[in-house]
Amino acid sequence: MNLLYLLKIKSDLCYVYDNNTVRQGLEKMRSHSYTAIPVITREGDYVGTVTEGDFLWHILRYGGGSLKDQEGYRVGDIVRDEFMPPVRVDATDEELIEKAKMQNFVPVVDDRNKFIGIVTRQDIIRFFVEKHKENGSE
Repeated sequence: MNLLYLLKIKSDLCYVYDNNTVRQGLEKMRSHSYTAIPVITREGDYVGTVTEGDFLWHILRYGGGSLKDQEGYRVGDIVRDEFMPPVRVDATDEELIEKAKMQNFVPVVDDRNKFIGIVTRQDIIRFFVEKHKENGSE
């Protein structure tokens, strides 16, 4: 399996920057109905992935009843270390599948740690189902 065959490229994705406010991150997730979204720097480095739960815990920890109250905090401040680590573009099938077993999508970076896209678990499953059908097994 070629990882690039399954890659959803960065330009077709929604992501947030680490220096976006928590309010901006929440609004972007809400407008796209996402439960998790990649976080990158303005230079394109992958920082991590932030989830609805991360936003919820942040709001509970630091209070504030309105989104306006969240403008003083940055998305990069709530990203959990080592949550949804990326794979490199040259990752093996085993590495990709191992990550996809635990998360809905796998962030992909190049050899400079620049975020280039994601591979979804759904696309990996679809790939193997189609391959299975092509081999005459149904």
